[in-house]
Amino acid sequence: MISELRYYRQLCAFKGEAVSHAEAQATAEREAPHVSARVARLPRQLSDAEFSLLVSAGERRELMPGQTVFRRGEFGRAMFVIEQGRVLLEFCGDLPDKLIGPREFFGELALFVGNHARSGSAVAAEHCVLRMIEQEAFDDLLEREPQLLAQFMRRSFSYLVASEQQLITNYKRRNEDLIQTLDSLRQTQDQLHLARRQVCTDDLTGLCNRRALYRYLETMGEMRERTRMLGLLLIDLDHFKQINDRAGHLVGDEVLRAVAAEVQEASTAIDLPCRLGGDEFALLAQVLDQRELADRALRIAEGVRQLRFRNAPADLRVSVSVGGSLCRDEAGWSVWYSEADCALYHVKGSGGDGAHVLM
Repeated sequence: MISELRYYRQLCAFKGEAVSHAEAQATAEREAPHVSARVARLPRQLSDAEFSLLVSAGERRELMPGQTVFRRGEFGRAMFVIEQGRVLLEFCGDLPDKLIGPREFFGELALFVGNHARSGSAVAAEHCVLRMIEQEAFDDLLEREPQLLAQFMRRSFSYLVASEQQLITNYKRRNEDLIQTLDSLRQTQDQLHLARRQVCTDDLTGLCNRRALYRYLETMGEMRERTRMLGLLLIDLDHFKQINDRAGHLVGDEVLRAVAAEVQEASTAIDLPCRLGGDEFALLAQVLDQRELADRALRIAEGVRQLRFRNAPADLRVSVSVGGSLCRDEAGWSVWYSEADCALYHVKGSGGDGAHVLM
């Protein structure tokens, strides 16, 4: 195995350089007219059409650093679009805090539910220009542009459901009784199946572990979609030992759980996200092509880059290196891993905090 890793790392010199976040974003902007609708976008990021439409209907608000947009528990009927600056969304430990920026939106549940108690707080992290869209303005847009707003709402609902699922997972981890209750409600097989499931689950993150991955590989042919290709992403935390040394192992565990959530969020129902051990994660994904796999890798790297942690030093920044490749059917796991590790090696060698998928 070690000799194979060295061999593929040497071959990697012929397969391209690691892609930085800035380079990837610039390439995406140049090629935007040619990219199909399935290209990944950050969950809160608006398309050009959505951004223009919502900004046109929003009331302009300018905030100074530290100024509150809204507080947890407040009732509201407006959503917000960031035109300039960045906003910190604080969830009081229920979910990891998020630092979001221009062209992203928040507070949308107030429009969909109406008079909704905010589940978190929003604070300007720097000088900000926001657009506040009230219920009446949103209803007017819905009449004028129903198709565009329907697409926006559908994507928003999907993100809200994913966030609620992650919130449930966090509550399960804190309360053993709740875990047992939810497991009993969802359990459709006998106790032997439950025991096997526990053996194949990582206790800290809730993801599949290495044992589950190997079992999946044994039966993968039954779950493959023939119209898709198999791709492997390896995700490795940058400077994780320094995080533990500076902030302590409790914060380190929180970081691992948050990164696991980003990997989970980038996966679909037919993918397998897992924790291989330590600070190394993997995503075995069924994708249409190399571009989709690269989009998944960039999404994970950017999602982790936005994470903030309440009980950690204020200047703590977390990043990951992501390497990946498409999996050739005639090869096996050791070759797939080696090729993805080759891409990961190049990202690490370029300073980390980025993603690279072999062509």
